[in-house]
Amino acid sequence: MGITDFFSAAWDTFSVPSPDAEAPVQGGSSTKTPASGTDEESKDEKEVNQKDAKSQDDGEQGHKPGDKDEEEEEEEEESVDPKDTLEQECTESKECSPAKHHYDECVERVTGQIESDGKAKEDCIEEFFHLAHCATQCAAPKLFAQLK
Repeated sequence: MGITDFFSAAWDTFSVPSPDAEAPVQGGSSTKTPASGTDEESKDEKEVNQKDAKSQDDGEQGHKPGDKDEEEEEEEEESVDPKDTLEQECTESKECSPAKHHYDECVERVTGQIESDGKAKEDCIEEFFHLAHCATQCAAPKLFAQLK
């Protein structure tokens, strides 16, 4: 490879192609029909779509709404997470009643502040986390006993 071959290869690599040299269109949709590039149907498309709509009612196979599979899915019940149920029971239990009492009082205070001032001066995040922690601690042994 000579020095001239090197420079011509470098020139070809870094040169910018001319803007009017475009590759011919390959594949894709036709640009010769009047409906091309729009959402409107041409006469031919409209006729074909109408024929297709009529022929679908003539026993065409495929999934249609209301098929057997859909009915089976509706009959299946979603399983309830036992953790949520146990935590709810623990929240209402005697064990977590002090935490629930503090949380309920805080909610009443904050609700009163919002109604009177339009905004709250505090939030009940700390009380909520104490209640959630109590419910989780209460529910954990019961949950693991169910899982065994």
